[in-house]
Amino acid sequence: MSTTKFMQDFANLVNAGFPYIYIPSYEEERITNTISDAVNNRELIKSERRLYVWTQTDGLVCEGSKTRDTSNPMNAIESVARSSEDAIYIFKDFHIYFGGDRNARPDYAVIRKLRDIIPALKSSRKTIVFISSKLVIPCDMEKEISILDFNLPAEDEIKALLDDLIDGLNPENVNLTEDDKILLSRSALGLTMQEAENAFCRAIVNLKGLNRNALSIIHEEKNQVVKKTGVLEFVKSDLNIDDIGGLENLKKWLIRRNNSWSEAAKAYNLPAPKGVLITGIPGCGKSLTAKAMSAIWGLPLLKLDMGKIFGGIVGSSEENMRKAIATAEAVAPSILWVDEIEKGFSGIKSGGDSGTSARVFGTFLTWMQEKTAPVFVIATANDISALPPELLRKGRFDEIFFVDLPTSKEREKIIKLHINKRIKGTKVQHEIVADDATCRELAQMTAGYVGAEIEQITVSAMYEAFYQQRGLRKDDIVKVIRETVPISSTQREQILSLREWAKDRAVLATAVEDREKDDTETGDDGDFVNRQGGRIVDFDL
Repeated sequence: MSTTKFMQDFANLVNAGFPYIYIPSYEEERITNTISDAVNNRELIKSERRLYVWTQTDGLVCEGSKTRDTSNPMNAIESVARSSEDAIYIFKDFHIYFGGDRNARPDYAVIRKLRDIIPALKSSRKTIVFISSKLVIPCDMEKEISILDFNLPAEDEIKALLDDLIDGLNPENVNLTEDDKILLSRSALGLTMQEAENAFCRAIVNLKGLNRNALSIIHEEKNQVVKKTGVLEFVKSDLNIDDIGGLENLKKWLIRRNNSWSEAAKAYNLPAPKGVLITGIPGCGKSLTAKAMSAIWGLPLLKLDMGKIFGGIVGSSEENMRKAIATAEAVAPSILWVDEIEKGFSGIKSGGDSGTSARVFGTFLTWMQEKTAPVFVIATANDISALPPELLRKGRFDEIFFVDLPTSKEREKIIKLHINKRIKGTKVQHEIVADDATCRELAQMTAGYVGAEIEQITVSAMYEAFYQQRGLRKDDIVKVIRETVPISSTQREQILSLREWAKDRAVLATAVEDREKDDTETGDDGDFVNRQGGRIVDFDL
């Protein structure tokens, strides 16, 4: 919603004689200035009205003049009721009298007084506007209060702020093209006007001017916004696409959707992708893919902690979910990562939590279906059977991928990646070379091993070499492989069940060329030979 649309919606409520308007926002000053502009615009608000602002410290103030003895909310409300002039009254932080602070009880006398003066407000041209950082409405007044959203600054507003700051700088200290200014303004979307100004000013101080390096400072400011929610984590990742061994089909799918939230995509009339669900065997790279996506797409990665969603006082779980969604949309375009999503919604079927899980799930589900903000959801799940069927319906996610045990070719890539990651750039003279022959031999020995196990095998082998004060040898890795019991043995039944589920419901994350020689089917003897479950779709076609 633009400021212009907000002014029009606000004016419509005032002209229609609505007694109470509630605007949940942190941006008191920006809202007050916007309302002031609306009050002074005769095309919007038809009759002349004065503007009063109430705070607990100053009481009612109009154009710098204070109304005596109105700091007390009861006296302020009484003053509004007695006044004969047409006016709009802004009451700030009034949620504390509605029971908005933790462990605080509503002030029923104040609420009763507000209800008592409704006839007086409706019979005159007076409107009370509540501006608070949180939305708290007493149940007794739900039918009388209208909620009006005031969105964060749009790109053109932030661009105007940036231009004003640049005008005050020495031109020699500004190294920005017009495209750079648009990029900085777009990067600051999701911040309040004050936060955006703080980020730009901090960049000016750090850089002794402004240039493209201000982007990193803006991202740090966004990180602060995310941290303040308490339920989201800003994940910094320096991974890239090459750090994922195998899963070529999934990687191709993701790469083809890069920049799908750009202006060029909008001009192409291309909708932004909704999200992807990645299910499969633990340790096969699902979480790694989520982290690498942030680098591939150049977007902030937010991790949703379901454990923090379901915490605190009664009713806070639903509010925590709404807050997480609002934050993800505020810093959009962004990636929202929900790890092990089945654990967060495991209580839906049992109903053992008095319906809390079901309500939180309903909020998330509705948002997934109807969201318009460019927030890409990547959800990972190990136990797909624990997920409600509503989540798997088409329209929630663009695609469901199944990550199976890595094939022989994928294990070669994983082994090469982890060996090179450990031995390259060190001063130690290692005796192993991650050539094709070595990786192929080790891959044949690790049929049924997942990527996380192969990584840990490499680390354990290095511990052994370090203990003996020498470089890493191939024999060290072979020894650890023989001592390791893979997950394919300990969770054989679960793997078979996952494969059966995925056969007609999910797309294989593994590429066609990597499946040509596959040794990961469970035979009657428990060994893994020649098969993968899941629909075969090649995104390289």
